[in-house]
Amino acid sequence: MNIVFMGTPDFAVPTLEKLAQSRHNILAVITQPDKPVGRKQILTPPDVKVCAEKFGLTVLQPETLKDENSYKEIKELAPDVIVVVAYGKILPKNILDIPEYGCVNVHGSLLPKYRGAAPIQQAVLNGDKVTGVTTMYMAEGLDTGDILMRAETEIGENETSAELFDRLALLGADLLLETLEKLENGSITPVKQDEEEATYTVKITKEMCPIDWTKSAEVIHNQVRGLQTWPVASAKLNGKDVKIHSTRLCEKNGKAGEIIDIDPLTVACGEDSLIIKELQLSGKKRMDSKSFMLGHPLGIGDKFE
Repeated sequence: MNIVFMGTPDFAVPTLEKLAQSRHNILAVITQPDKPVGRKQILTPPDVKVCAEKFGLTVLQPETLKDENSYKEIKELAPDVIVVVAYGKILPKNILDIPEYGCVNVHGSLLPKYRGAAPIQQAVLNGDKVTGVTTMYMAEGLDTGDILMRAETEIGENETSAELFDRLALLGADLLLETLEKLENGSITPVKQDEEEATYTVKITKEMCPIDWTKSAEVIHNQVRGLQTWPVASAKLNGKDVKIHSTRLCEKNGKAGEIIDIDPLTVACGEDSLIIKELQLSGKKRMDSKSFMLGHPLGIGDKFE
């Protein structure tokens, strides 16, 4: 197939790589414009652009897809299919209607569950045991198009959203190639989404970071896993801000927020407790709890807030 690929962040890279190494022909890669990054605001290309240039592919970075120029440029490319993976912009109807085989999107959830921009983090935050990826036809609504294929995977008890992100990116790449194969030979039947089962993700923000130690250990553990590697769950310890990067569940009980063991570092929650594996004082490096306590001695009864 002749393909126009649209994507921006690292989640889209495995799909682009597999397409570039397949029998398909990538006519062009469309990604968002370079953006200033970091304190020094260094102009930085999207991950997809870096990958595309590695394969010598044509890269387009329009500010918008809503103008006539963008439509004409894509129309003249005459793609059989447009593949979209985390592009980050809505495709107008005139572009959706261009390719013969439609616009196919790879989404990081088992639709219709978790429509929206943060499905992977949401699954971990909610403590889901199973998730997956979906290929779907793009429609004018938010992730509302007909489902083409889905692939499931279990979520590990201690798996972070960052780790799951990487796994689903690879799973999505494989599913996309399989989807294109079946579309081309006519062996796939699109299925409409059940609107009654549809749920939507919420925006991930720093306001979600503070830990409420009166909640159960399981809820807090999911918070820690779900907010990796940004914006990271946080608490206060002896009046100082600390990020909590990694935890494990423990069945011990005590007063919420208090340290009930230091080997390993264990903090009581509203129900059960958490072993703190990795943490980070504001402005300092991330470290394991044993190394942290060498420089910041803690005792039973000290409290996280």
